[in-house]
Amino acid sequence: MSPPPGKYKPFRTVVLKDRRWPDAVLDRAPTWCSVDLRDGNQALAVPMTVAEKLEMFALLCRLGFKEIEIGFPSASDTEFAFTRELIEKKLIPKDVTVQILVQAREHLIRRSFEALEGIHQAIIHLYTPTNPAQREIVLGMDQKQVTDVAVKATELIKQLCQEAPKTAWRMEFSPETFVLTEPEYAVEICEAVGKAWGATKDRRIIFNLPLTVEAGTPNTHADQIEWFCRQLKDRKAAIISLHTHNDRGTGVAATELGLMAGADRVEGTLFGNGERTGNVDIITVALNLYAHGIDTHLDFSNLPKIREVYERVTRMTVHERHPYGGDLVFTAFSGSHQDAIKKGMDRRNKVGSDAPWDVPYLTIDPKDIGRTYEAIIRINSQSGKGGVAYILDREFGFDLPKLMHPEVGNHVGGIADRLGKELSPAEIHAEFRKQFVNVSNPLALLEFQAEPLGKDTIRAKAKVSWKERTIAIEGEGNGPISAFVHALAARGWATFTLRDYRAHALSSGEESSAAAYVSIQTPEGRTVWGCGVDPNIELAGLHALVSAVNRSLS
Repeated sequence: MSPPPGKYKPFRTVVLKDRRWPDAVLDRAPTWCSVDLRDGNQALAVPMTVAEKLEMFALLCRLGFKEIEIGFPSASDTEFAFTRELIEKKLIPKDVTVQILVQAREHLIRRSFEALEGIHQAIIHLYTPTNPAQREIVLGMDQKQVTDVAVKATELIKQLCQEAPKTAWRMEFSPETFVLTEPEYAVEICEAVGKAWGATKDRRIIFNLPLTVEAGTPNTHADQIEWFCRQLKDRKAAIISLHTHNDRGTGVAATELGLMAGADRVEGTLFGNGERTGNVDIITVALNLYAHGIDTHLDFSNLPKIREVYERVTRMTVHERHPYGGDLVFTAFSGSHQDAIKKGMDRRNKVGSDAPWDVPYLTIDPKDIGRTYEAIIRINSQSGKGGVAYILDREFGFDLPKLMHPEVGNHVGGIADRLGKELSPAEIHAEFRKQFVNVSNPLALLEFQAEPLGKDTIRAKAKVSWKERTIAIEGEGNGPISAFVHALAARGWATFTLRDYRAHALSSGEESSAAAYVSIQTPEGRTVWGCGVDPNIELAGLHALVSAVNRSLS
């Protein structure tokens, strides 16, 4: 589809030929401000009740947020009541600063201060439309008129703060929408507001530069942030805050590049809840930093619980592929991915958990955020041999020899393909047991005894069932399996060559048993594996041999 001529215009940004942000390296976390209770709540089809907002506020405090925008108390009675409940019931921790949003209108500003009466510290977040479309369409004002409104509102806020000296007041100003505002005017109005507030390096004002609507690529946003920081007359008197949305699907990238460009602070929401395509997801930005070894000062160590609260109180759902929090983000169905993950996890088990994290396809250890390893590998028709082996090992303790992986993997993959669905670990285990473990038809081992004949020789006496006939057999060899093979050969049943054998104690499962694996080669050159399970490790090996023989005959 082609856009109608002239309907959409390419985005134009500042000219910044000597940009410095591309060489910047993020080495520390920004100041985080959650706007879940305001911007996020505003975007819900069914806004949170006071009780639900209280639960979300408590969660945000536990996660470590020190700045939380709690609402727009001048806009609705529910928002006002929630603010008062937090204050009157003393639910705000001493180290947490709450923030409220207000438009540049006198009666709304006064109502906001009524809502905040008695609070120990707070941020007044003033905003006014500044971009051309909103100035002309919404306000019907020019630049000077908009600046006068913002300055007058700031002077009133300053006066009301002075009338409540027991509260530690801070101020934030948002020129909306910054990204679409003429760059020179954005600096001009912010400096005018900062001057009216009396901003200094000891009394810093927050300039929140909202990317309310993503209009350009993330690099153009970074250019705007760096240009603003460099043009501001007194940069040390300001905290530069980012507030990105996700209209183009690049909210996280725009935030990260904005931090590289000099911003100090990030406003966002859990899982990116917000108007239209949402705000930036603070969890993703923070865990991206965490994956580089940076202390975020936020606690996402139980992300499943965070998600449970979030989904319940917002009535939103987290997508299966959502970074870090989605059901499938640590899951591999692809055979090549599964094989690489399995090898990476196996090596980590050998080198120890203190070694640097280096598992293919997994940017962080799922356990760090409360996820488990059980769902890393899941089996469908696209899965490979390594994935099936990983499931059998991790879930049920079967450490299959590497050469056995293809036979088991191909069989289980074929089942998934025929059924056209994902197989659960229980289904994989059941199929493995059915097809590979203690297979007893047409040959079954009923009894077995071994007696030494010399230093390196034993005699095996066994009772077997062959095609439902019970037969006694004998043979000699240098061990139980060897002697049993000779006993079978004496009957003409050992038309194979023993190729491999190994055994181990089962590391998990209901039974206290040993597992053994035997491979044989048929006269046609086909290699077949069998598995045996028994409390006696020698009998497990014999059952493995019988399983392989029976499978070679099928």
